[in-house]
Amino acid sequence: MAGLQKIVIILLVLVLVLLALVFSLNNQMAVSLNFLLFETQPHGVAVWIIMAFVIGALVGVLITTLATVRTSVSRRTLQKRLDRAEQALEKSRAQNDRTL
Repeated sequence: MAGLQKIVIILLVLVLVLLALVFSLNNQMAVSLNFLLFETQPHGVAVWIIMAFVIGALVGVLITTLATVRTSVSRRTLQKRLDRAEQALEKSRAQNDRTL
């Protein structure tokens, strides 16, 4: 089953690469982007769109990584607090058992 999944993923990636290639070949008109303070060199429309997708994907991966690290640190902190609370409870129970 894992082999079939790898084949499907590889085929999907190849189809996406082929679509990007066809898209870039059909959109070669050079345009420059004009931001508030500067203007870029003219590049094909496909280049700008593909760059936007790549930058968006990288930003998404970065945000996901930061959220995962934050969650992991929080989980570790809460686990330490839970361990200390359980140890305190065990200590309290042991003291109560001695007094009885």
